[in-house]
This record gives sequence, C-alpha cells and structure tokens, in this order.
Amino acid sequence: MKRLSIGITGSDDLLKGDFKARTLLADRISNSDINHLFVADHISFHTGLGMDALINSATLAAIMPQMTIVTGVYLLALRHPVVVARQLSSLSVSAPGRIVFGIGIGGEDRHEMEICGVDPSKRGNHTNHSLEALRKLMTGEKVSHNSDFFNFSKAQIRPPPKPEIPILIGGRSKAAIRRTAKFGDGWLGVWVSPDRFRNCVSTIEETRTKSENKTWIHGIQLWAGVGKDARTHVARGMEDIYKVPFEKFERYSPYGSAERIGDFLSPYIEAGARIINIEARGNSKEESIDIVSEVSSILHQRYPEI
Repeated sequence: MKRLSIGITGSDDLLKGDFKARTLLADRISNSDINHLFVADHISFHTGLGMDALINSATLAAIMPQMTIVTGVYLLALRHPVVVARQLSSLSVSAPGRIVFGIGIGGEDRHEMEICGVDPSKRGNHTNHSLEALRKLMTGEKVSHNSDFFNFSKAQIRPPPKPEIPILIGGRSKAAIRRTAKFGDGWLGVWVSPDRFRNCVSTIEETRTKSENKTWIHGIQLWAGVGKDARTHVARGMEDIYKVPFEKFERYSPYGSAERIGDFLSPYIEAGARIINIEARGNSKEESIDIVSEVSSILHQRYPEI
C-alpha cells in the first residue's frame, strides 16, 4: 500500500448486477490513480439496510487482484472475535497484504446493536475486549479470554495473517483515541477539523511511543460532492443515510472540482493523514471515479515525498 493512499468506496455498482458492467467499473478504477477501495459495514441500519464489510472485501479483492481494501469501519462488537479472526485469516490467504482492517463502535442506530445482543451503552468496552482478543488470536497462538461479553478457552486460528493486517480505529471521542493508542496501528478520523486531527494524532503517538516504537497509519474518512450540482449530490446522499440535515456536516464535506477537494484535503495530509477514504457522490459512478482519480493525482504531485 502506498504511504499516501487515496481511496473511493467499493460501491454496490461493483458488488451486484451484471458482471460485465461491474468489470468495466473495476477496470476504470484499476486504470486510474485511485490507490485503494474502502467498504462500509452494517447489519441492519435504520431501515434494515446493511453490508457485510468482510464479505464485500473478499468479493472486491477477487475482482480487483491488485487493489488494497480498507474496511471503514467494521462494527467489531457485533461479531464474535474468534469468527472475525478466522475471516481475517482467510482473507489474508487469498489477498495477502491487501487488507486494512478499520473498526469502530457505531451507535448512530442503537437498535442495530440491540438486535445483535449488544448493549449500546457498553459497546465501547465490548469493542475493547474484542480488540484485545482479536490481537492475540491473530498471532496464531492458543488464546483464552474471559469477560462480561464473551468467554472462550484455548482458541487457535491458523495460519496467522502474513503480513500482519493493520488495524485502524475510528471515532472522535477521547475513548476512541485511547482505544487507538492501546490497540491500534492507526486512527481513522471522521468529521474533524485539520487542527483536531493533528492534536488527536499527537496524543495517540505520544501515548504509545512511551513503550513502543512503531510506524503509524492514520487516515481521514469523508463524503464529497463532485461534478455539476456537487453540493446537492453529497447533501442528498448524507441526509438519506444519516437522517440529519447536511448543514451539520457541511464544513467537513468538500464539494466541487478535484482541485477544490484537493485543497480541502491538503491540511489533513500535513497533519499526518496517509489514508484518505472519499465517499464521492456525483451524476454517475464513472464521474465520481474520474474526479477522485484526479484528486489522487493532484495530491501525489503536491506531496511526492510521501
């Protein structure tokens, strides 16, 4: 994976329908300056919609055998960590080095947690235990874990992923920053300013580097509007998903030309972002791909040393 990696959503257009049409879109992305795909994750969101990020990652990795796939973000607490460890091991066998595992605690739809047997008020602590267990399971050694959320004894998942799968942790709260410092390989920010992004990155790295030197991978995830009527496209998309007025998110959601979107993203790169996930909305999927590709080209030209 490139040190600075610009990605676009692995959308439904790549995952369903006529396979020839899907292949044409995949080829368009593969031949562009886009560096990775990212996929969302939900079990039953608001109206029952959902997408399983690891299943979709496997599909996209097979369709596009050179492309890195980022989950952004996987709701880890809604699954048992032993099962997730097996899924990641399987993905690592078929797509070694091409999976980045971004996780989060969710919460926009509390009912989604409840129907999976997860107490929404305890989802953060539940996720912490899941991460602790998952980290150990991905070593290939025998692991036991006892908690209020799940218990298992002498579980073993082999082969362990080689190379190791990076874990990015999403969220804006102080708890999410602590979670990243303790369990993650990087942070995946969303709806934060460049200054806040920089401060969160500094806090994470200062906390962990006291005991361990490591290479961090931090990123930012955002929506963007492209092409004609760019604001309308991104506003409609966000309001349909999150059921809140676009104005609440507008300052974090660029729209317009590739140059304008690149200008918006530059301060985040200068603050330490190396993975950029862009949920682009425009007149067509082809237009979105082409403009995100142009954004990627602009940013790589601006930051050739990254």
